[in-house]
Amino acid sequence: MLRVTTASLCTSCQRMRLLLPPSACSSSSSSSSSSSPSVASPVRRLENQRTVDALYQLSVDIRKVRKFKGWVLSEGSAFVSETAALLRDMGADAPAVARILEDHPEAVLCRPADAAAQRDLWVSVCPNRRELMGIIEKFPASFFTTTHHGNQRANIQYLQSLRLNKRIISRLMASAPQSFSRPVERNQEVIHTLREIYLDLGGDEGNLRVWLQKLLSQNPYILLRPAEAWRDSLGFLWEQGFTTEELLRLVSSLRASVAELRPESMRQALLYVEGVLGCSKDELRQVVVRCPAVLYYSLPTLMGRFQGLMDSGVSVEQVKESPTVLELTTQIVLYRIHKLASHGYDVRSGSLDVIVGTKKDFETSYSKLQLRRQRPLFNPVAPLRSAEE
Repeated sequence: MLRVTTASLCTSCQRMRLLLPPSACSSSSSSSSSSSPSVASPVRRLENQRTVDALYQLSVDIRKVRKFKGWVLSEGSAFVSETAALLRDMGADAPAVARILEDHPEAVLCRPADAAAQRDLWVSVCPNRRELMGIIEKFPASFFTTTHHGNQRANIQYLQSLRLNKRIISRLMASAPQSFSRPVERNQEVIHTLREIYLDLGGDEGNLRVWLQKLLSQNPYILLRPAEAWRDSLGFLWEQGFTTEELLRLVSSLRASVAELRPESMRQALLYVEGVLGCSKDELRQVVVRCPAVLYYSLPTLMGRFQGLMDSGVSVEQVKESPTVLELTTQIVLYRIHKLASHGYDVRSGSLDVIVGTKKDFETSYSKLQLRRQRPLFNPVAPLRSAEE
């Protein structure tokens, strides 16, 4: 006779429970809870079970959605299957569909007609479906923002009229969707200001498009900076004696950050750098051109970094010769100095160029220094020893 114990039944039920959709689990739990004493639980909006089941069938992590975007599950109407079909038609596989809907479940609330129109809009600037799916996976909220479709289309047409690269436009749409949601006139004003600045600073009309593309690709939020902010910041720097060529280099180096700089903050930074380095106005401008970061660091940050350099034994002249050392935190400077010192290289008696730059730059300089010290010295005057000796 086959005996089935209570323990085996419980185990079997637990396994079956894991395989059932959420609706079945919720119904069973509700029936069992009806026979048990009532227990106080937090109030939660009633979920749309059809939405929950449809997402479950797509292998979407319901717990994640419930934790971060639970309100989506309570909406009366959702288009889960239609949204998934749209993504599959664009080349997304099942895991990609699940990831997108987990990260941005609001996508299932977009009406199919609006989602299809959004797809056609994005395909106009990113015809490569594989690249487009990569963008959607990374920026699903940008793709499924359909409330400003008219503004998006107008802004795309305007940027295309400037003959900007389609890939740059699609990246702007993905990483800075706000600039496409607002009226096209505001972006036209910023672009017009940038064109005037470029030409006034000696830029060539023939290179304007390339310059704009470089700025937009380096900082996608450039269109969100007010045109007045650009004029105020550059006007202040012009008053400080920077030439048109130097200002053009600063704009290209700082990108949209120029429009974020306030004249008073820049004034304080320039006065401090001029004082601690003991340099002339001309030397100060060269320091800024070589290290534009001094314009946007706060005064306490600049003071802390300069004092850290002095405490580590670095001289003022060394900082003046290699001002980009101010881009490094005191902790990074000390670490690099100590690492070089462990191999017998004293930064304080040489140039700071060996420690400036990115981590990769430093590791390259450090490796070259190691090879130089390990390589045996060859004296061309010393007589060669024969094998017999």
